[in-house]
Amino acid sequence: MTFSNSKRGLMSTSVLVTGGAGYLGSILTEHLLTAGYRVTVLDNLLFGQQPHYAFCANPNYDFVFGDVRDERTVNKLVKGADVIIPLAAIVGAPACDRDPWMAKGVNFDAIKMINRARSKNQLMIYPTTNSGYGTKSGDVFCTEETPLEPISLYGQTKVDAEAEVLSTENGMTLRLATVFGLSPRPRLDLLVNYFTYMAVMEGYIVIFEKDFKRNFVHVRDVADCFMHCIQNSKKMVGRAFNVGLDAANVSKEGLALKIKEHIPNFYIHFSEVGSDPDKRNYVVSNQRLREAGFEAKRSLDDGIKELIKGYRFLKRSPLKNV
Repeated sequence: MTFSNSKRGLMSTSVLVTGGAGYLGSILTEHLLTAGYRVTVLDNLLFGQQPHYAFCANPNYDFVFGDVRDERTVNKLVKGADVIIPLAAIVGAPACDRDPWMAKGVNFDAIKMINRARSKNQLMIYPTTNSGYGTKSGDVFCTEETPLEPISLYGQTKVDAEAEVLSTENGMTLRLATVFGLSPRPRLDLLVNYFTYMAVMEGYIVIFEKDFKRNFVHVRDVADCFMHCIQNSKKMVGRAFNVGLDAANVSKEGLALKIKEHIPNFYIHFSEVGSDPDKRNYVVSNQRLREAGFEAKRSLDDGIKELIKGYRFLKRSPLKNV
């Protein structure tokens, strides 16, 4: 299925975004509405985030408070959608380990339910994670043909859900690099966001596994990628795509030093005080996505500058007498 590039064509296209009030979903919803799509967001506001008040005046926007595991609600919403983007997830190994039952229900069982409810004419674009590549050396580029070897419950649920989506018609998956940048629903558990937060708010950081490498991508580039996938779905369905910035395959040490270029008094200390539960140490090739016509463009420098400005809003903390 492809969709018209005309404004009139977009306005007749309905997009369901589960988890649409989250970190990525809030940015994606903004992009979709700006482009003229009709957007329905399903979210249970698990983290107490503020609803999309700014979108409510837009007649193309609707919000449903609910749980993605509620079959009656989901089936009703899926029937009215041309495009389904299931963002609702318990994200990260620690969060999944805290509540494995919820993690499996949200990350995998709900995806199976949505996939079962949609018809072959409805496009489904599923975001997974490149942490599914598991333990790698950091020396060889991971492509979409690299075997998936997740070592955490989080990685396994996302890999299983990806296989579910790709086993049916009119589905595609995006293997997201570690995302960075500001959103109406901020996240500090993402590496660039956290390192920059520590530089701005505390002035120092202790880093373990400093040589471990990751690929990174700006949250607005991810939203742009979803838009590209909708418009070019006919030539992209049935496949997985790595989504990252090729210039941002960097180590944790390299990232910290990049931030230090912007905040010279940032003190960085390396010590083996922990370990990554997903053992993420890899570089990723985004060649397949480039060949499909999309390339991330926002640099680490762009994101760091944006985050530095955003964290100024947090300077007066209710929990600190400073």
